[in-house]
Amino acid sequence: MRRISTVVFLGLTTTGAALAQQPLSAIEWLDEASTAAVTTVPRTSFSEPPSANAVTVPNVIVTALDAPRADAVGLLPSTTTGLPVTLWEKSTTSTLLRALSHLESEPLPAIQALYYTLLLAEANAPLDAGSDAAFLQARLKALRSFGAIEPAQAMAERAGPMTKSLFDQWFDLSLLLGQEDPACAMLSRKPRLTSDIGARIYCAARSGDWNTAALTYHSATALGTLSETDATLLALYLDPELIEETEPPEPPQSLTALQFRLFEAIGTALPTHNLPRAFAMADLRGNSGWKAEIEAAERLARTGAVPASRLLGLYTDRRPAASGGVWDRVAAIQALDQALSEGASQDLVEALPRAWRAARDQRLEVIFAELFAERLDAAEIPPSIASQVFEIMLLSKDYEAAAARLSSPSSDQQFLIDTARGAPSAEAARTSLQSAIAAGFANSTPPTDHQALIDAGRLGEAILAAARQIGHGDRARDALPGAIATLRALGLEDTARRAALQLLLLDPRG
Repeated sequence: MRRISTVVFLGLTTTGAALAQQPLSAIEWLDEASTAAVTTVPRTSFSEPPSANAVTVPNVIVTALDAPRADAVGLLPSTTTGLPVTLWEKSTTSTLLRALSHLESEPLPAIQALYYTLLLAEANAPLDAGSDAAFLQARLKALRSFGAIEPAQAMAERAGPMTKSLFDQWFDLSLLLGQEDPACAMLSRKPRLTSDIGARIYCAARSGDWNTAALTYHSATALGTLSETDATLLALYLDPELIEETEPPEPPQSLTALQFRLFEAIGTALPTHNLPRAFAMADLRGNSGWKAEIEAAERLARTGAVPASRLLGLYTDRRPAASGGVWDRVAAIQALDQALSEGASQDLVEALPRAWRAARDQRLEVIFAELFAERLDAAEIPPSIASQVFEIMLLSKDYEAAAARLSSPSSDQQFLIDTARGAPSAEAARTSLQSAIAAGFANSTPPTDHQALIDAGRLGEAILAAARQIGHGDRARDALPGAIATLRALGLEDTARRAALQLLLLDPRG
């Protein structure tokens, strides 16, 4: 390793930044994101304006805020969510951090949408907020775990990442998006924003300051402040001539965003399918093959981190050149898209079941419904697939319209219809799940523990508690009626109905 250090230090000043990546344009994530909102007048008065009909994306201005104000930053104003600005105010920071650290990795889509609403909401910081913006950091970490890198980066920028407590997260998010140049420029001006010496070296080189990069690298390796992995990766990045004679290191178990980008920069990009979900965003930057893009988009779509329309765009981008696996899914989606476009009823009979199976295999049923429900509703549906169309429609935002579509429903279908209308019957319930759902819609009062949180002004905690109980499905069946009742009491009727329908229609989520 010492030999690499010496070579880099002596020869780096003549090396160009040939491996640097250009930043990508950000997706207008909020324009198509699935989020929840208060849709009925809640029984608990919030003294806040009603929810809006559309999401307003604020202009992002980078300016450093004090920590409590940073903790209050969000992308969804109260007029959009219908939730009060006091959502988190009466809770303690430690309680909220604990709650956010236990969110399911892949919840029901309705609960996922609710999580995004809570994580992105503009609301007052907890009264005990400290100087480290810990609550904002926890929300950014939760968004990152879902793969929602773009809104997380936008929130960090809006808070003003020119503080040591926020810069590292902003830098990592920017690296994952391939948009690190603004963060590097800031770090070049204020190197004390991070204690990560590797980030300083990388940014100095990326900005063209090769002398500073070389000196900093030499000092860090001499003092032993770089891990062996980082030292080797940075050496290969700083002096590409070493790549031919030096093996890249083995990827560490806890891979950082900077290490991931350095592996990519030295020509040994790592596959993302076994990495945390956030790394999948790298496959959507235009540097990966079509197959890798589709698989990454499917993975991110499961948590709503990629809009359904972007996934459809990838599915229909070109004709599959092979068969099996992802290519069968592509062919199935394309066949359905064509059958709907041409109004070919017989083709639809063959294409819909095949495409629906492909969606179910990837746990993308709700994304599928978002993509095709409106077109299916307008199509002439042969009787042989009417039941399947009915279920797909129930998983879409137009579930209430679907409830009036089916003639002569079976008993299970009637229970689904009643659930879509918010009034499932306990007498008609034939399974324990149906009974729990019916009990939740019959009860207008939250359970004692949730009501205590509401009465104490800890509304965000109450919503999180109910959401987690619904999201755990079979593991929290006894708590399901109370969780549904809480969401409905707080005006989250649409979330309660869609979550109930998803529990009834989707396979268990692990």
